[in-house]
Amino acid sequence: MANTATAPKSAPKKSKGFTGIKSGFLVIIFCWVLAECVYVFVFGHKSHFADADTGFSGGLQDFSFFTDGDHEPLTGDLIGTVYKGGFIVPIIWTLFFTVIALAIERYFAIRTANGKGNLAKFAAEVKSALKVQDVAKARQLCDKQQGSVANVVLAALDEYEKQLKEDVELEKKVLSIQKTVEEATALEMPMMQENLPIIGTIVTLGTLTGLLGTVLGMIKSFSAMGGEGGADSSALSVGISEALVNTASGIATGASAVIAYNFYTNKIDKLTFAIDELGFTIVETFKTSQK
Repeated sequence: MANTATAPKSAPKKSKGFTGIKSGFLVIIFCWVLAECVYVFVFGHKSHFADADTGFSGGLQDFSFFTDGDHEPLTGDLIGTVYKGGFIVPIIWTLFFTVIALAIERYFAIRTANGKGNLAKFAAEVKSALKVQDVAKARQLCDKQQGSVANVVLAALDEYEKQLKEDVELEKKVLSIQKTVEEATALEMPMMQENLPIIGTIVTLGTLTGLLGTVLGMIKSFSAMGGEGGADSSALSVGISEALVNTASGIATGASAVIAYNFYTNKIDKLTFAIDELGFTIVETFKTSQK
């Protein structure tokens, strides 16, 4: 008679969806190319400069980057003024575009980590199910919710049911469940925190790069003022423009990075708090069931 094989127990459902970009370096490279293109083909267009041929022929000659670059921006033309900020401008804009790109990337990744439903409601329903020791219902809620919190709870519930069958001391059982929660959390955290260090670095780097551009611009300004025959108004204008444009761009980049970093750090803190709360509930429920 043929032996009847027992069907293996299905594995817990894991988060499905966008879990983040693994290579932040590639994002930076892409943003650098984008920043250079914007700097050359948008800010450097001849239509933003005085005494320049504004007729568009569709060739590279329509961009001041490919000419002598000595034309002054039109009066009140901010785009032309930004172009005169010099080579520091595309560097700062690379950082700015990187912040925007990674902020969007983190939005979708953390939304996946959060799960499909309201996290607070999910936590309350799981706690209610565990209060009456209804592990099956807690599992169903996790399968429906998905996300990082649900994954950790599922791992803890697996260990919960495993320890119910173990013949060891209660303290060892509790420690095993707590260890499972910690290990599952450690596996989920990298996905939630991916690329946040880059945004955190740009908080300082953006401001410092803007300051560097400001210093270089002021050097040009003082060089023009100290030249023979009095100040060269054209060189003085270029130096001041570079100083002010880079200051503004650096501040905007640093501010955007601060906002994005703090926003997503707060989101991650809420997720880890929910994990800790539910992990504690599972441990306490197990203790109660063993009394």
